[in-house]
Amino acid sequence: MQRQSRRLVVMRHAKAEQVGPTDHQRALTPRGLEDAAAAGRWLAAEGIVAQAALVSAATRTRETWGALSDAAGWSLEAAFDEGLYAAGPETALDLVRAVADDTGVLVLLGHNPTMAYLAQMLDDGDGDPEALAAMAASGYPTSALSVFEVDAPWADLGVATARLTAFHVGRGA
Repeated sequence: MQRQSRRLVVMRHAKAEQVGPTDHQRALTPRGLEDAAAAGRWLAAEGIVAQAALVSAATRTRETWGALSDAAGWSLEAAFDEGLYAAGPETALDLVRAVADDTGVLVLLGHNPTMAYLAQMLDDGDGDPEALAAMAASGYPTSALSVFEVDAPWADLGVATARLTAFHVGRGA
């Protein structure tokens, strides 16, 4: 049986205001909107077209998704998940494992430290060495994203089961 390769994009939201009515309601700054759009343009240039997206329901992640998907040229409706807002890496991984198996490209957009931990957990060490070094050195700043190739069904995704192929930090003009 031939393995189907999948792509997973793990992304941290763009730059948000320091304060808001609540942490959940913090909005993106103008720079954050520009950075998210820059990340979307980069994904489009890489030929990455999301087929599904799991996005934290917080204001800053919703706004990141809007700017990212618009700039990438995607018309996809994201699934906004309240649980992803406070999820740790294992919970986020459980959400990915529940994605339909016929989804070829998935974007997971959330918060640190979860997105950084998850990206490091997933990496099998056989990916692009420059991307791995950049991801390790970055501290996973706002608008950071890691692109992984996954050769197993989503349900089987676990520690060291994905190959890092790219790391990028979206930065606008």
